[in-house]
Amino acid sequence: MERAEVLEEDKWNVEALYPDLKSWQSDLEKSCRPHKQPHWPELIAFKGKLGRGAKTLKDFFEISFKTDRIISKLFTYAHMRHDEDLANEDYKKAFNVISTIYYEFAQELSWAEPEILALPDSTIQNYLKDPVLADYKFHLERIVRQKPHTLTSEQEELLALAGKALSTAPSSFSAFNNADLKFPPIKDSKGAAQELTHAKYLIYLRSKDRELRKNAFQTLHRSFSSFENTIAELFKGHMEHHVFSKRARKYSSCLEASLFPNQIDTKVYTNLVASVRKGLPILHRYVSLRKKALKVDDLHLYDLYVPLVESVDLKYDYKTAEKMVIESVAPLGEEYQKVLHNGLQHDRWVDRYENKRKRSGAYSTGSYDSMPYILMNFQGGFHDLMTLAHEAGHSMHSFLSHKHQPYQYSNYPIFLAEVASTFNEELMFHYLMKQNLKPEEKAFLINQKIEDIRATFFRQTMFAEFELTVHNLAENNIPLTPGLLKETYRKLNIDFFGPDITIDQEIDIEWGRIPHFYSNFYVYQYATGISAAHALFEKVMQEGEPARKAYLNFLSSGSSHYPLDLLQRAGVNMQSEHPIEATLKHFDRLLQELSTLI
Repeated sequence: MERAEVLEEDKWNVEALYPDLKSWQSDLEKSCRPHKQPHWPELIAFKGKLGRGAKTLKDFFEISFKTDRIISKLFTYAHMRHDEDLANEDYKKAFNVISTIYYEFAQELSWAEPEILALPDSTIQNYLKDPVLADYKFHLERIVRQKPHTLTSEQEELLALAGKALSTAPSSFSAFNNADLKFPPIKDSKGAAQELTHAKYLIYLRSKDRELRKNAFQTLHRSFSSFENTIAELFKGHMEHHVFSKRARKYSSCLEASLFPNQIDTKVYTNLVASVRKGLPILHRYVSLRKKALKVDDLHLYDLYVPLVESVDLKYDYKTAEKMVIESVAPLGEEYQKVLHNGLQHDRWVDRYENKRKRSGAYSTGSYDSMPYILMNFQGGFHDLMTLAHEAGHSMHSFLSHKHQPYQYSNYPIFLAEVASTFNEELMFHYLMKQNLKPEEKAFLINQKIEDIRATFFRQTMFAEFELTVHNLAENNIPLTPGLLKETYRKLNIDFFGPDITIDQEIDIEWGRIPHFYSNFYVYQYATGISAAHALFEKVMQEGEPARKAYLNFLSSGSSHYPLDLLQRAGVNMQSEHPIEATLKHFDRLLQELSTLI
């Protein structure tokens, strides 16, 4: 459909932020003065004065966060409108304008942290103890921690000026991937032509029609391969951005530069990769079981997603899926369930269906002054049910953090982003397994749970290893050519999936279609997130009210402490290998049960 043809009830309620683009423009002019320099003279007025006392610093923090809060609201509206139709010129322009404003805000504030860090240590220590700054103590502690990697005021301003130019690679890839790239039609086993889109690709991979799966897999990846040089240049440009930032800020590696601000030891990342590597024989056993169950001479990568139980094909209309998601969260209490019920069924949190030029995939978004929003491309399969549960977890995390934290601590750190979403997937699986199931339905669901772990834990760790490898290559000035990138990615697929599968040539380019590779060291957090979520889910289900309360407190904590500390308070130590090993054992138990059932 065209966007204009989508029913109102199937769209997210973006008008709750701004009724139209005109009112958005009015707020932009009033709050950001886009045609004036500087945009925020009230912030520049504090320059050179942050050492005058705790009250002055508090006033500066309050004004800067108030400004950031307004920009965040403006940005949320613009990017949501843009994602509804990536070719709409009005929304494209609005999105570009507010993106520029974000960079200029960073530029006009670039002097502040260097000025704070240039203060005498005694002044900073007094600020940290002063009750006037109590609401900003942790924020100030985070700034002080960055001292070894904060540059002079002039250098920070220069880096801020370069920010927009350095973001060209991810924005260009997004435009190419979501708006410009078109896939030719494919044929199923009966010779009928089928439309191929990003959303339908995932459906086809789960189809019982092997010819359709094969054609979808080959056509999609060959389409990316035809642009491999362009994609490699975009990818390389993004890596060079990270290398530039790492060197400019004097980090030992790009990985440290990404993890240091949230006080995450690089060993959390490297231990994940090493531990999953040790557990690969379990994944190889699953691949072997899949080959036998499908009764194929050669198992291909396009055979990894099709359900092993052919007699079960779960389908849901959107409203049924919505109702099931709401019912599944009952273990988290009536209040949590009520908020989610109102959000999904009354407040229109969700943009439900695919339309032409809409951004692919799914995500949760929002601002401090809005409801949470969910973008979906719902197609009616089991995967779509789980995706809705996943994004609802993100949205409830945002809702609770925004409700219980002041603005400066309201956004949870990226490291924690996948915990709540994966926890809700666990709730949905638990809910489904409690239904009156036939043996083949139980086998189907266990197979799907295994697939979730394969995709979220093993596959994302493979992505994480690829990301770490190519960053190391870039740091050592080794050119990231298409050939080297494809060779590196192919070897990882061989290692991860084992000897009982044919590693198709088309997979060599898969790295070139993964949007998350344009989010700095993001993907490993899916694997750590599923490990932490599984551990927390087990605690809630086994220990009851105390564990439930601790988990809800975790969801309400935002960024009020460092992420590893917040998880520790909820009952999970992610600096140990235990959560990773427990996830591997859980996968092994599910595999044994599936083997018995089928």
